[in-house]
Amino acid sequence: MAFCDVDRDKLSEFADRYPAATPYTDYEKMLRDSPADVVAICTPHGLHSIMSIQAAYAGKNILVEKPMALTSIESERMIAAAREAGVKLYVVKQNRYNRPILLTKSALDEGLLGRPLMVQCNVIWNRNDAYYEQSRWRGRRHLEGGALQTQVSHFLDLMVWWFGEITQARTVMDTLNHTIQIEDCGASALRFESGVVGSLLWTTCAYRQNFEGSLTVIAEKGLVKIGGKYLNEIEHWDVEDYPQPTDVAMDDAPNDYGTYQGSSSNHDKLINDLVHQLVESREGVVEGEEGLKTIRAIERIYGGV
Repeated sequence: MAFCDVDRDKLSEFADRYPAATPYTDYEKMLRDSPADVVAICTPHGLHSIMSIQAAYAGKNILVEKPMALTSIESERMIAAAREAGVKLYVVKQNRYNRPILLTKSALDEGLLGRPLMVQCNVIWNRNDAYYEQSRWRGRRHLEGGALQTQVSHFLDLMVWWFGEITQARTVMDTLNHTIQIEDCGASALRFESGVVGSLLWTTCAYRQNFEGSLTVIAEKGLVKIGGKYLNEIEHWDVEDYPQPTDVAMDDAPNDYGTYQGSSSNHDKLINDLVHQLVESREGVVEGEEGLKTIRAIERIYGGV
């Protein structure tokens, strides 16, 4: 095992935590020297594309954090490089493993909700000034992209997974409460390939703490709201002939970053599926082509301003 960081303090911290791993400050040298089968890329968003392509041509399978890149062109280049090199390209979408998400996905796939009509998504989170000051890349357009890439991409992934790609978007957004290059609030009216009409409201301006991360599905035979702060609770379940199962524990916990919390921490399930997929060709992990759909959705929403 090996790891790489240009921040020597972080490198030292990881070296103390994982003494059996080899530390590097040179990413390309790590790719050349390490016999690892998979490289996990957890860098600023603007670096995802070039680092993934470098890993592919070094013969490594790739697990890249969301968003897979800042543009669909970069994402397509990543996919092409992985295909040419004969390696796998995966994108971290751990919220697909949330218990409320899986329960609702199953109900949709089995037709228990009938025809889906509308979806509402709210991402009302807090990211204070200290959050943006903590890392130099946050809030910078060429490295972070925008709040859709950082805070909202998981939610967009789920809506596209359920209802198809976004075909229309009408968007209003602004930067109202932070001194940053990207938006801190926005609202968009959406239409999906399936005909579902949707609304998206997102902000990093929630007072003091995260308030809500929710998806509400309105369908012919039911209405379901997945809420809590991190899509980890079923707040409403009314489905014809299908009561909410009582034997499913809603125990998804958020990632805790000390000064703030983020999406649910189901990376262990994702990594487990990734290993099985590489060893046994078992499906389950989001691959590059599927991750690209979220990037196209983000471009469509930003383009609808």
